[in-house]
Amino acid sequence: MLNIQKLIDEAKCYETVRALRWPEGVRGAHCDSPQVTKQGRDTTQPQRQKYRCQGCGRYFDDLTGTLFAGHHQPLRTWMVCLYLLGLNVSNQQIAHELGLNKDDGHRMTEQLRDGVVARQPEPRLSEEVECDEVYVVAGHKGHPDAVKKTAVLGGGDG
Repeated sequence: MLNIQKLIDEAKCYETVRALRWPEGVRGAHCDSPQVTKQGRDTTQPQRQKYRCQGCGRYFDDLTGTLFAGHHQPLRTWMVCLYLLGLNVSNQQIAHELGLNKDDGHRMTEQLRDGVVARQPEPRLSEEVECDEVYVVAGHKGHPDAVKKTAVLGGGDG
């Protein structure tokens, strides 16, 4: 069986995160200052750059403040998971493809979905907007008295 994660380059994943996160150059993760110095690499993940913000003096890295921060899975695992989510692959199949147990796979997909939803901009309406009234009766689930009331008021054949 082909392990798709081995085809994904961890360094390219970090380059992509940096480019998307800081298109104008790295900025402080806590105060957004442009005055940032590199502070070496992470010892367990050599592609992960560490920084120090000169504005607030705090240390951070490529993933600080992102939904990828604080997890033990490699960044490429998150990227493949995100890609598979985009293909509408089930949580169970994603876990299988990534070699994870189903609970870990579910947690990852849930966190990614929540992150995507949180980043969606609020829709803004402009120009002329029209609305029509719609009344839909979807049933009386959990409200048996409403069903009885309808039958007494004129519904029913009996």
